[in-house]
Amino acid sequence: MINVSIFYPNTEGSRFDLDYYLNQHMPMTLEKLNPALRRVSVEHGLSGAIPDVTPEFAAICHLYFDSVEAFQAAFGPHAAALQSDIPNYTDVRPIIQISEVKISQSS
Repeated sequence: MINVSIFYPNTEGSRFDLDYYLNQHMPMTLEKLNPALRRVSVEHGLSGAIPDVTPEFAAICHLYFDSVEAFQAAFGPHAAALQSDIPNYTDVRPIIQISEVKISQSS
């Protein structure tokens, strides 16, 4: 399994519309990437390691797929639509990392 992590830096003066992201962008993402998308999580930064310190990221999204190939096949046809929606919720450039999941457990 692989994880496509999308990090949205929380830089001074930047804009991130969490409501739009959760209620417009993510439903579109889910629709376009299914059925290849196995799991998704969205995190909203609250603070840094020390309370009251600004978090490094406004939001982080994790998209899980069976393989890099499965991700590419699902994302490729919709890349332009998904990427063109970014300015609707943020003015920062997202950082994307693809990782191999080594341990995944729910409690």
